[in-house]
Amino acid sequence: MISFNLILPELNDYITMMGGENQKGLIILLFSVAALLVRPFSGKLADTIGRKKVMIFGIAMSVIALLIYPIVEVVFYFLLLRFMHGTGAGFFPTAATALVTDVLPVEKRGAGMGVWGVFISIGFGTGQFIASTITLSFGLTALFLIASAFGLISLILICFIKETLPNPVKFKLSLLSIRLNDVFEPTVIPASIVMLLSVTSSGIIFVLTPEMSVFFGEPNKGWFFGFYVLSTIFIRLFASSLSDRIGRRKTLLIGISIMLISIVLLALSTEIVMFTFAAIIFGIATGINSPTLFAWTADLSPEHRRGVGAGTLFIALELGIMLGSGSTLFIYDNNIESIPFAFSFGIALLAICILYLIWHLRNRHSKT
Repeated sequence: MISFNLILPELNDYITMMGGENQKGLIILLFSVAALLVRPFSGKLADTIGRKKVMIFGIAMSVIALLIYPIVEVVFYFLLLRFMHGTGAGFFPTAATALVTDVLPVEKRGAGMGVWGVFISIGFGTGQFIASTITLSFGLTALFLIASAFGLISLILICFIKETLPNPVKFKLSLLSIRLNDVFEPTVIPASIVMLLSVTSSGIIFVLTPEMSVFFGEPNKGWFFGFYVLSTIFIRLFASSLSDRIGRRKTLLIGISIMLISIVLLALSTEIVMFTFAAIIFGIATGINSPTLFAWTADLSPEHRRGVGAGTLFIALELGIMLGSGSTLFIYDNNIESIPFAFSFGIALLAICILYLIWHLRNRHSKT
């Protein structure tokens, strides 16, 4: 996660230096499109050739992309590289989540996903928070090389992980033939709807918070994510097992409501203190929502289709991030005065998400 996120806060400035300042939203959008397109393949392959092989392929693609970034000087090729990098992001998390689900006892799935999520958040937040410091001290080329080094370390560590898929098969080209059944696991659609509606705000945040940090006089473009990660780790230590006790949907109602508050605060921020407070509240919300969504997906997925189930959830995640980051291309115009309008789209979808969860609780039976 450090490898994937270390470069993100600096990419807005990077594309601006190439003359692509009006295409900042494409940095996240194309990455997410690529990840979305490979999710069906990653889910099917994780359930056939094994979790480890898919994880290794995803990380290897990411490392190759990171090593190429420093030599790219044209906007078109930079965006093409973002697409390539996104393919690695499409393969790795799907297989890794399926592997984690395999080893977790059912009765502690929420707590286990919370531990898993803590390390995701540490990598996510640490990478974004230290990015500007590394760039200011050593330059952008060093940033890309350090990110690739983290990827190589994770690649080595994967080799020591035990494969959890029973009787994996050898890869063959016929496995790349995808049917609708390989793309979607229908049983996890409720969790996927919540993921789609809630993560759209994250897509907006990825694009705008580095810009907002600078607007508010903070040179560290990862400022928001530094405070986000501290609060999300703290809340996961205490709330990870909440969904095991009161149920996934009730826990999500709490988490999504808190997220709505955080995005409203972010939209209304006019100085660094309120901006930082919004980051802390957003971290609390994510610390509740993320492990709960993964645990709910694991509950709903048939045992032999955990890879496809995880892939379906990640497809929803990518669609939400694409929707959020893509919306900034039309709403945000490099002016701080347009920021409340950009966030209003995420606020509306979070409100719909809350209504959906209330309806689902009242009208649909679920395992939790």
